[in-house]
Amino acid sequence: MTDYHKEISAALEDSFLRRTLDKFAVEYRESRDRVFQEVDGPALIRRIADTKDAAARNLDALYAQFKAEAEKRGAVVHLAKDAAEARAIIAQIAADNGVKRIVKSKSMTAEEIGLNAHLERQGLVVDETDLGEWIIQLRHEGPSHMVMPAIHLSRHQVADEFEKVTGTPQDREDIQKLVKVARRELRPKFHAADMGISGANFCIAETGAITIVTNEGNGRLVNTLPPVHVALAGLDKLVPRLDDVLNALKVLPRNATSQRLTSYATFIAGATPCAKSPTGVKKLHIVLLDNGRRAIAEDPLFSQVFRCVRCGACANVCPVFRMVGGHRMGHVYIGAIGLVLTWLFHDRAIAKRLCQNCLGCGSCKDVCSGGIDLPRLIGEIRARFSREDGSPLPAKLAALAMRDRSIFHTLLKFMRFAQKPVAGRDGFVRHLPMALLGAQGFKSLPVLADRPFRAQWPVLKGTVAANRRGLRIALFAGCAQDFVYPEQLVAALKVFAAAGVEVDFPMEQTCCGLPLTMLGEAETAKNVARQNVAAFSGADYDAIVTLCASCASHLKHGYVAMLGEEAAAFAAKVTDFSSFVQGRLQLTADAFKPLADKVAYHASCHLCRGLGVKEAPRALIRLAADYAPSPEEESCCGFGGTFSAKFPEISAELLKKKLANVAQSGAARLVLDCPGCAMQLKGGADKQKMNLKVQHIAELLAEALA
Repeated sequence: MTDYHKEISAALEDSFLRRTLDKFAVEYRESRDRVFQEVDGPALIRRIADTKDAAARNLDALYAQFKAEAEKRGAVVHLAKDAAEARAIIAQIAADNGVKRIVKSKSMTAEEIGLNAHLERQGLVVDETDLGEWIIQLRHEGPSHMVMPAIHLSRHQVADEFEKVTGTPQDREDIQKLVKVARRELRPKFHAADMGISGANFCIAETGAITIVTNEGNGRLVNTLPPVHVALAGLDKLVPRLDDVLNALKVLPRNATSQRLTSYATFIAGATPCAKSPTGVKKLHIVLLDNGRRAIAEDPLFSQVFRCVRCGACANVCPVFRMVGGHRMGHVYIGAIGLVLTWLFHDRAIAKRLCQNCLGCGSCKDVCSGGIDLPRLIGEIRARFSREDGSPLPAKLAALAMRDRSIFHTLLKFMRFAQKPVAGRDGFVRHLPMALLGAQGFKSLPVLADRPFRAQWPVLKGTVAANRRGLRIALFAGCAQDFVYPEQLVAALKVFAAAGVEVDFPMEQTCCGLPLTMLGEAETAKNVARQNVAAFSGADYDAIVTLCASCASHLKHGYVAMLGEEAAAFAAKVTDFSSFVQGRLQLTADAFKPLADKVAYHASCHLCRGLGVKEAPRALIRLAADYAPSPEEESCCGFGGTFSAKFPEISAELLKKKLANVAQSGAARLVLDCPGCAMQLKGGADKQKMNLKVQHIAELLAEALA
């Protein structure tokens, strides 16, 4: 991990990379949103997921049907059990046909098996012809993105490579001239090639046809000019029907490059005429790769990776990719799916470090073409590493402390007394030497409250309003609001009192367990979940309301994933504060005397994506104050629970970007729905000496009550 942190720091210092990925991240989101307005995105994604899930369950039957149909049309279909066999099959095809020169179009499956290096060791010349792939081949690098492999390079770096190839100076400012250089250099390679190698986006069982989706003309030159064409694809590319491909083509280009359709969608069904072939007919070989895919198809959780159409959207929206690029956020495959596929197909040691570098923000799941629950898969990989290799010491200590509520709360009480020498009156650590803060020095750290909410509850309970609404709710505090920010819960009680809602606070509740899940401590997380389900089972509540977006998402979705029906009734009652107040209580403007301050909003990841709650908080802000929108309200603040401690260098940069965006709004206050985000943003605003009041939305509403 020490070397990995050095790589991350180097990436963060690369100003060109940061500017490029920042610009791309913002523009991609905007253009994707526009192009998806034309279709029913969720319905199409569900259709793709259903199709691919069914294909995974019927892999052998689809393969047999595809092979029969393709060979009827003159193709030869091979099945390779692993990467070595796939390389050997393709090398043998080259040998049998006297191949000396090969042109390739872009193929992530070829990257997966290390095909180029193997063929070059056989004495063959292999030229990549996709512009980005050719550039990184010249640089002897791997791709930094599945769709845009050279996104990390500047035009000046590209010009340097082209000067080496051509031996002549290049215009470093004119990108179109550089593209013309590439065309001029690559065109003779197509004519000289004895074999073309491509990937395949889809393999259609009913017709034996393959589909290749590209944005450059090189793909068609690769599969039409040479007398031999080899198409390499994973078994996961099998689909039953042409209609399944047409559905996917409505999503794939929109998700990959925000296009309605790519420049070229090529369908190849069997061997075709070819003037360069001695027989007048092209030799078409289709190599389908297993490499563990059959075993993955049988895994009830990981089989959903078969839904991936390699659009790259999970990287496009990933805040970590935005900071450090694909070479630090993947191995062969990039982005969130790359973290999973590295574990499935490649290097366990690399996967072990990569799967730590995930914020759990849910951005990848939110845009996935196949609706893959990528955060859950990454969490499961962490859990499996913990079971197989043993947990790191911090994770072990956390599990030991949190598995029993009384032990955990006793420890927090001890910490409350132990912090007194360093606790400032403003709620921050003020007297700790910077040397001891280390990499966490980018924000002020909070202290534990003098009196946790549970200690105040016996008195507060007497102030709870009479039940005028006929609603009885239970309050889930979570550890951060119970022990760090009890004032947020007290503010919520004022809002509930004004609305006439009866409130209960079960004292046996404990931490939701999400930090344990993030650390890979799955069994302890399950035990904690059972404790909370039991704590709320003693009474009939209309709702279980929590002011923590992360808790809400985990209680509602994570508990069902872990415990199934055991937690279903509990999870069904869980709701976040903003949704409950705005949707269930339906408070109107008459309930408030609006504040004069301009108020910005930070949409916590687990609220806007984990729960899909977007408008309720903004509607509440408009009732209580002057809402001031800011850029990228739904981007991650960089906290991510344990992520901020594990990757402070990335966390600091995300925080800096978030606060800069808030500053653009001119707001005097920033409100949010998550105490974790409050720790990050309050601490950052204090460290930067910003004149910005950061508070929970409940505090804003309580202050503005008429």
